[in-house]
Formats: sequence, C-alpha cells, structure tokens
Amino acid sequence: MGSTAQFGLVCFVIFFIFSQVFEWASEVKLPLPFFILAGAILAIASNLDRRAGFPFNLLNTITPSEESSIPTEPPTISQSQTQKFPREVSFTIRKPEKQD
Repeated sequence: MGSTAQFGLVCFVIFFIFSQVFEWASEVKLPLPFFILAGAILAIASNLDRRAGFPFNLLNTITPSEESSIPTEPPTISQSQTQKFPREVSFTIRKPEKQD
C-alpha cells in the first residue's frame, strides 16, 4: 500500500470516529447548571496567570506588622507599564462629498 492510500485510510478512520462521536454527543442532554459551572471553570482557568493582581489575594499574605508599610494611596501606572502596549491610532471618518 502506498503512502497516499495509507493517508486516505487514516483520514477515513478519523472522519468515521468524529462522526460517531458527534452523533453520540448530539443525543446527550445536559442541564443548564452544568454549562454555567463549566463556563466558570473555563473563565478561571483562562485567567490563572492574572490572579496575582487581585486585591483579595493580599488579604491572606499581610501580617499585622506589615500593615504600616502598606501604601494608603492607589498605585499609579508607571511609564514602563504604559509602553508595553502600542500607541493608539485615531482618525476621523468623514462622509464622502456628493458630486453633482
């Protein structure tokens, strides 16, 4: 058997498996709370790298002796943080002039 025939056979088997899984999955009925829970888990998982910036993470790590060193003013955005993103591009969209 040539490599083209093997590739065709593998594609056919994969397509057959996907069609059977789709047919099975279309018959499965899941309740709405399952989708809500799955969406919450996906949202948490996709933002795991950003969780260190949440203010409630600081509540468990601060001891009473460190409370005096906590700044009372909100932090400002430094120049190095603002340069991470490209500058904004803005322009005005005008209606074309009517030609008589």
